[in-house]
Amino acid sequence: MNKNSDLSSHILPTSGAMLGVCMTVISIVKLTQTNRGIAYWVDDLLAFDALIFLISAIFSYLSIRSNSKRIYFEDIADKFFMIALLCMGAAVLLLTVEIV
Repeated sequence: MNKNSDLSSHILPTSGAMLGVCMTVISIVKLTQTNRGIAYWVDDLLAFDALIFLISAIFSYLSIRSNSKRIYFEDIADKFFMIALLCMGAAVLLLTVEIV
């Protein structure tokens, strides 16, 4: 087995948790802000981010369930997960600018 053989078992629950975090922050932003300015972009960015985390979770699950394409699906899940983390970092920066 290669060094990444259990990566999917870490990506799947973390992607699910981060999807929940995105939905929670979207709800908080909707409750506390008007839908103007930076808050509008944070909503959209986090909604897109939740979709990317969902895609990552799906490919991670496919990697766990697949025997022949395990490494292929795991690599895709990993790439989507990293993109989603970068998007979440951008959303955090935007939200920080909005608060300050």
